[in-house]
Amino acid sequence: MEEKNNQHEELIQNPKEGETNESNKDSEINSEAEMSVELSEENQEHKKEKASKSKHRKENKAEDLEQEVVLLNDKYLRLYSEFDNYRKRSLKEKIELSKSAASDLITTLLPVLDDFERAMNAMETGENKDNAHNDGINLIYNKLKNILSQQGLELMKVMGEEFNTDFHEALTKIPAPKPELKGKVVDVIQNGYLLNGKVIRYAKVMVGS
Repeated sequence: MEEKNNQHEELIQNPKEGETNESNKDSEINSEAEMSVELSEENQEHKKEKASKSKHRKENKAEDLEQEVVLLNDKYLRLYSEFDNYRKRSLKEKIELSKSAASDLITTLLPVLDDFERAMNAMETGENKDNAHNDGINLIYNKLKNILSQQGLELMKVMGEEFNTDFHEALTKIPAPKPELKGKVVDVIQNGYLLNGKVIRYAKVMVGS
């Protein structure tokens, strides 16, 4: 009790000292509040900076993924294009090989056609041109000719045509029987043939001069 009374007496005796202590306490409180506000602002700025960095990282990651998608798509298109070209090239080579094999076979059969035609011409000028033997040979010839025609073989029409080195091979020149036949085919020594529109044998001809 005596101590409290003494303190009370001191406050009464020194009122300014009490006010100073109260002022110091208020200053400390204000200072702590300001520090708390500053810390809060720093935390907010730190959070904003962290969020900005996180957003920037996500944007960079998205851009990297987009670039990777573009590269993969370009690689896929290139591979698809290369495979498509390979497929077309293989198919073309296969067709060309088939045509080449057919061309070689048909070319070797052309002399057989020539022999048939010579035989038939001989039979037509002979004494027994109307017998069954001739009919059988004619039937075989026509069957062979039709089979080869189905494979694309076509006889050149050269008689009376303008001489053309793309289709004709001139063996000799002879006087033209008519003025309009000059420079044109007047006789055929050996027939020429086309296979699917391409020359596989030139026609050997005589040209009017």
